[in-house]
Parts: sequence; structure tokens; C-alpha cells
Amino acid sequence: MEDWRKSPSSFTAFSVPPLLWLLAFFLFPLAIVWLYSFGENVSLVDIETTWTPDNYIRIFQPEIISLFWRTLWLTVITTVICLVTGFLVALVIATAKPKWKPLLLLVIMLPFWTNLLIRTYALLNILGTRGRLNDGLKWLWEGTNKVLNAIGLEGLIGAKFIPIQFLGTQGGVIFGLVYIMLPFSVLPIYSALERLDKSYLEASMDLGAGQIRTFFYVLVPMVMTGVITAAIITFVPTLGQFLTPDLLGRGQVDMIANVIERQFKKANDWPFGSALSLFLLYITFILLAIRSIYDARQSRREKI
Repeated sequence: MEDWRKSPSSFTAFSVPPLLWLLAFFLFPLAIVWLYSFGENVSLVDIETTWTPDNYIRIFQPEIISLFWRTLWLTVITTVICLVTGFLVALVIATAKPKWKPLLLLVIMLPFWTNLLIRTYALLNILGTRGRLNDGLKWLWEGTNKVLNAIGLEGLIGAKFIPIQFLGTQGGVIFGLVYIMLPFSVLPIYSALERLDKSYLEASMDLGAGQIRTFFYVLVPMVMTGVITAAIITFVPTLGQFLTPDLLGRGQVDMIANVIERQFKKANDWPFGSALSLFLLYITFILLAIRSIYDARQSRREKI
């Protein structure tokens, strides 16, 4: 790509429209939210910017801090599960025969073709006490019971199946978040695996390292950039999820985004909701800064 100094007019022509778009539809609305975060409600519909830090101070109340910790816990667990599962899925796709790779990638991309709300309602049908998952567990329970009765071990696991409560629990919310966010982990890791020079793996095996040592000491470090990218683009959207915990949590497992949504819709406390939103944005900026620092260090090491 040519240096912009060689053709400043072309650079300006191509850069001004997207910059104006970002200014009008991203920076300007964000600036309004930032002003709201330092404001107070003077009526039901009016907010006055008084430059008070009270809205940010309220974030450190015990109940809000507890909610942040729960949100962070659910987000970290979801990200770790997505990374482990996504790495294995990406590895399967990367090592598959060329004719199967497009089909496998299509399977990963298919969820993006369906609205998030529809997919979440489908999970309600699956995870409910009378849902498909409990139906399958009940069928397995009854089948196991029949086998045990046939061999004289009746009553070993109990005669009646009690449905498992998934909805309204942290486990159910994590299940839904992993289902929604898994493709975001698979694709960056797959991209890194596709760019990997396979000769390094062959050299490791030839020099006596087993498959497990080659996996952890050669393969994983070489695709760590893709893993970190997958972690960030999984962690950040999960941190701001509100639809999945709202529907699957049934009001029992709220995340911080659920509280933000209520501040704008029900509590009519836009200043506090803006402060909470920007607090999440600050966390996102910190993560992106860490990612940039890591990339800079990696570049320096490669030059050395």
C-alpha cells in the first residue's frame, strides 16, 4: 500500500467519508452519553449536565460491585470454555481434507444467519424443565432404569426422574452465552492455524517430541496471536450481553448490561446508566490497550 504522502488528495477523498460517518454516528452519540454520565435528572425528560461525579461514585456501591464481579465471572468462564472448545473445533477444521473445510466453516457460520432473539428463544425450548434436554435426560434415565431392573438392580438410581433446573441458574446462562459466542472464538483461531507453517510441527515430531508436547510447546505458542484475538472478541461482547442473561436468567442471574438497560427503560435514570455504560467501555479500552502492547512486543521480538 502506498504512503499517503504520495497522493494526499486520494487519501483525503477516501478517508473523509468514513471519518465523518464515525464522527456523526459514533463519537458524537458517545460524547452525549459521556455528558449524561456527569448529569442529573431535573425532570422526567430533562437531564442537566452538572459535572457531578456522583454517578461514577455510585458504581462502587456494594451491590453494583457484586454485580460487576458476577458479570466478570460469567464472562471469564464463558470465554475460557469458548477458547478451549473453539481451539479444538478450529483444529479439526484446519486439519480436515480441503473438500470438507468449506462445509465445516459453513456449519460454524450458520448461527449468524439467524436472529439472536430467535436463537435465544430456541434455547428456552431446549433448557426448560419440559424442554428437549430434560426430555432426553428423562429418556436416558428411564432406559437405564429398565436395564438395571432387568439385571436385578432395581431402585439403584431411583424410579422417578426429577427435571434439572437450567433456566434461572448461572449454568444455564453460561450455556447460552457459550452457544452464542462460540463462533467468535473458532474463526480467529482457525485463521491462525491456516497460516501456520506445518514444517515446525513436523520438525518437533522428528526431534522426538510427542504429540502432546508438540501441541502445548509448539502449536499453541505459534497461534497465540489468534487465541488472544479470539479471547478479546469473545470477552468484550459477552461483557455487554443483556438479552441472553435476561431470558435464560429469568431475573435471577443478572449481568451489568441488564441493570444498564433498566436504568434507561424503567428507572429513567439515564445519568447512572450512562456512567455504567462508559465504565464497561473503559474496561474494553484497557483490554484493547493490552492487546496492542502485546502485539508491539511480539513485533520487536520478531525483529530481533
